[in-house]
Amino acid sequence: MNAKVTLRFLNLGHFFDHFFLLIFPTAVIAIERDWQLDYGSALALGTPIYAAFALGTLPAGWLGDRWRREWLIALLFIGCGGASVFAALSSGPLLLMISLGAMGLFASIYHPVGLSMVTQMSTRPGRALAVNGVYGNLGLAGATLLTGVMAETFGWRSAFLLPGIISIAVGVVYLVLTRRAAASAGVSGEKIMPTMIAAPRSTQIRVFAVILVVALFGGAIFNGVSISLPKLFEERLSDITSDLSVIGGYTALVFAIAAFAQLPVGDLLDRFGAKPILATLLVLQIAALTIVASTSGFLVVPAALVLVLLMFAELPVTGWLMGRYVPLQWRSRAFAVEYVLSLGMSSAIVPLIAGLHSMGYGFDRQYLFLAVSAAIVLLGAAALPARHRKTAVATAAE
Repeated sequence: MNAKVTLRFLNLGHFFDHFFLLIFPTAVIAIERDWQLDYGSALALGTPIYAAFALGTLPAGWLGDRWRREWLIALLFIGCGGASVFAALSSGPLLLMISLGAMGLFASIYHPVGLSMVTQMSTRPGRALAVNGVYGNLGLAGATLLTGVMAETFGWRSAFLLPGIISIAVGVVYLVLTRRAAASAGVSGEKIMPTMIAAPRSTQIRVFAVILVVALFGGAIFNGVSISLPKLFEERLSDITSDLSVIGGYTALVFAIAAFAQLPVGDLLDRFGAKPILATLLVLQIAALTIVASTSGFLVVPAALVLVLLMFAELPVTGWLMGRYVPLQWRSRAFAVEYVLSLGMSSAIVPLIAGLHSMGYGFDRQYLFLAVSAAIVLLGAAALPARHRKTAVATAAE
């Protein structure tokens, strides 16, 4: 396959990756009703998906630097789809947790492997990562919308079953096309085209340290808001509606509109570098988190939309920094380390939200905690190079 076709499947893989991760946070509202659990206990059932997602990232990055990356992406499609089907068939909490854990393990493949492939295939990595990120964000939107509608209409099991079957089919098609391309060309479909910024090793290390700070505290913000948003809307919109499909629709609308925030940011990164873009987004993000924490009624929807727009706009930044400052030969492992921190935080966020909620700490205080995390990231962003240099070196030369 040529680079354009491969990028389309990588974009689709990002869609499914985030879709599967966001089925449960919406479906849990129906699960707590069906199994007669309180929200904290029901949400805790999702801990394995995020724990496995984090734990599988390092091995996936190691494999991505040593094995055929296309085969790993095919495994992502087929593995996540199969785990989702098993989740739909779960007869109790234990089997559901096992299925979700398997889903998280297969989903962990994408970020270290898929993003490393994306950074190789475009001379404008900011734009390519932004488009890829839009697909991931649409996966978030699609999961909340489809899960809400399916769970309300046919039961929560259907929300796992249908996407699982579709993902398996896509994975089989991708695997067949990859094998045909390899047989006809005798080489991998991956291409190495982008350039790296000419920077001393000390600058590369400093940039990577900032990436890890963003991964840790930015991951807390992104996952905390993404996972809690359906429940936030259920609580804050209680005087307006209690229909899960409507709540899922509002959440999907927020994710769908915010998904496109990455596109202008990708272009700005290629023009101006990461430091001014990241600092601006974080200042606005602190304000937005503070506003959402104290907003109720229908106004919470536009307030949350602004917050999620700013969150999603930030997503291409670390990928752009990786593609410009991290040598190709260990880039998959570098992505893996980044996502271990980010996803490790996400695995901790689920029981943390559940525990705080059960203890009476509502989203008003939880979102203020996230605002503090954004302030910490802002401090880290000050260590980035002021502007990316014009002089670059070919990645292939590394």
